[in-house]
Amino acid sequence: MELKQLREKSADDLKAHLLELRKEQFSLRMQKATGQLAKTHDARRVRREIARVNTLLGTKQ
Repeated sequence: MELKQLREKSADDLKAHLLELRKEQFSLRMQKATGQLAKTHDARRVRREIARVNTLLGTKQ
């Protein structure tokens, strides 16, 4: 999701999105551990988006 779209969301929406991202990160980590991860760049994308959401949550509070 783009930063512009994230900035428009409320703090509650960002928290919900963060929960989804953490679930996705866990899934990708399990795929990597079992050797089933085909798109290795997805882990990096999710990690960076988590950081973006955390930054926005910090500025909104």
